[in-house]
Amino acid sequence: MSLQVMMQQLSGGMVTTVMIFVLTLVFSLPLGLLISFGRMSKNIVLRTLTKVYISIMRGTPLMLQLLVVYFGPYYIFGINISSAYRAYAVIIAFSINYAAYFAEIYRGGIESMPKGQYEAAKVLGYTKAQTFFKIILPQVIKRILPSVTNEVITLVKDTSLAFSIAYAEMFTIAKAIAASQKSMIPFVAAAIFYYVFNFIVAALMEHWEKKLSYYN
Repeated sequence: MSLQVMMQQLSGGMVTTVMIFVLTLVFSLPLGLLISFGRMSKNIVLRTLTKVYISIMRGTPLMLQLLVVYFGPYYIFGINISSAYRAYAVIIAFSINYAAYFAEIYRGGIESMPKGQYEAAKVLGYTKAQTFFKIILPQVIKRILPSVTNEVITLVKDTSLAFSIAYAEMFTIAKAIAASQKSMIPFVAAAIFYYVFNFIVAALMEHWEKKLSYYN
């Protein structure tokens, strides 16, 4: 197999990896915020449920969660699953896993805000929703951005776990080509891709962090 053909095959995996990364963030970031609200709720039932959910998601391997989401419908409900479901299973598993981590990051940022800001906003006539989205959330985003950046970088590498349900992302394709060609080149190409992808993500997050800095 020529290097050109190999790179063409790997490029499909690269696109899939980027898709997993983007869709996971699209779903897990807002879901994490909703879960953090539940975690801070005064309703003890809701607070307990979200606490248990976060504990399970953070306390079990993502690979195991992928397997449960993919095979669960068949083994639990007897629903036949198709190969097309693999893509949905990957996004669902990644989203609910990362939402748990983002929820705790959000919670830490929200609870670190001084109570005086809520009181001042109330005096000025702001509703609770206006206070949160116009005053609190922008400050929270700035405070939690370094922690979010760490999780986002980890996500880039975790996309390779999709191989556990035979979903053809970058690592899966690289492993298949390496096995068939008995060559390390696909692994080297995959390593370079992950490194460059992570470098770009880290640079973008750092730029965003500096842009939000109050001291620029």
